[in-house]
Amino acid sequence: MIFKQLFDNKSSTYTYMISSGKGREALIIDPVIENTNEYLNLLKELNLKLVKVIDTHIHADHISGLNELSKQTRCSKIMGEHSASEVIDIRVKDNEKIKIENIELVSLYTPGHTDCSYSFLMKDRIFTGDTLLINGTGRTDFQNGNPIDQYHSLFDKILKLPEKTLVYPAHDYNGNLVTSIGEQKKNNPRLQVNSAEQYAEIMNNLILTNPKMMDIAVPANIKGNTLDDLKLATN
Repeated sequence: MIFKQLFDNKSSTYTYMISSGKGREALIIDPVIENTNEYLNLLKELNLKLVKVIDTHIHADHISGLNELSKQTRCSKIMGEHSASEVIDIRVKDNEKIKIENIELVSLYTPGHTDCSYSFLMKDRIFTGDTLLINGTGRTDFQNGNPIDQYHSLFDKILKLPEKTLVYPAHDYNGNLVTSIGEQKKNNPRLQVNSAEQYAEIMNNLILTNPKMMDIAVPANIKGNTLDDLKLATN
């Protein structure tokens, strides 16, 4: 299997490229538009055909490369059925399978960070978007976020996976690459709670500023802006 974890320094976003092997189909999770050429060059280097691109949710801290990648490769664009995106080809439901050549992911509806947040399970690992971070969880104070919903996404779905399951989030701000369900149960301070109400109290009392890109990124990601759109906006 080919598994590439790519990092965007500006937004601290992790992007994932997955394929069963060289010369085969590939998918990408949570691409950043400024890094499109990096993805395309890596696909070419590995002789991979990009057939699907996935966003875990409508991002507020960067502009997604989902529509730009589709424009250049004709791959299918995938998000959860709750997404407000206007350019999605395939809207997956909870517990729906996403397949490429010898690779299968299962979509899990995990609202809380946003009302359209999904995680994607692949055998021994899960891509949690901004729902479960490494020793943290995604904020719940905008984009119809809800701490009670996030509590249930975490404790009723994600944390019920085997403890050896690897966790790959959409962000990390401290240089961490990967964790596991077991490590997060033990070490994540936001998960050391006894009820949804206790979790909501923690989340509702966080003092956070809005992402710098929020007013630009959210509408751009709903409309599916491409590089050409960004060039027009700056002229």
